[in-house]
Amino acid sequence: MTATLEQSAELDELQAIRDAATSQGLPYAGQVPPALAWALVESGAAALVDVRSGEERKFVGHVPGSVHVAWAMGTALTRNPRFARELEAKVRKDAVVLLLCRSGKRSALAAEVAAKTGFTSVFNVLEGFEGEIDAQQHRGVADGWRFRGLPWVQD
Repeated sequence: MTATLEQSAELDELQAIRDAATSQGLPYAGQVPPALAWALVESGAAALVDVRSGEERKFVGHVPGSVHVAWAMGTALTRNPRFARELEAKVRKDAVVLLLCRSGKRSALAAEVAAKTGFTSVFNVLEGFEGEIDAQQHRGVADGWRFRGLPWVQD
């Protein structure tokens, strides 16, 4: 019963995020903090989609069990024109979909495109995998998936 209560609380929190996104005029369902994202994925309530390039995933690390659909590709980060079709091939349009990138910026753009193409519960994961860059030009020292101690692996 505890897991059900926890999942219910997570879904309530997700609804509050959706409500806030609507009031803020976001074009997608909302922005989820990393810990909630992991709790939703772990409980089976959401799919986590890593939108970073294949190179970022391989060399920086990734979340176990995450789905990969690149928003941009290669070292030049050329926009993937097939992003929406590839996303639809891997997750249902009515599923709760959490998009993760390096810092939360590309995944917000990807969430907007996904929502425009019919994904009804697509969310951006705040802070991204590595977090925001600091004054010393470093990532992962103040925020981000890895900074929060959430699960990740490296090839």
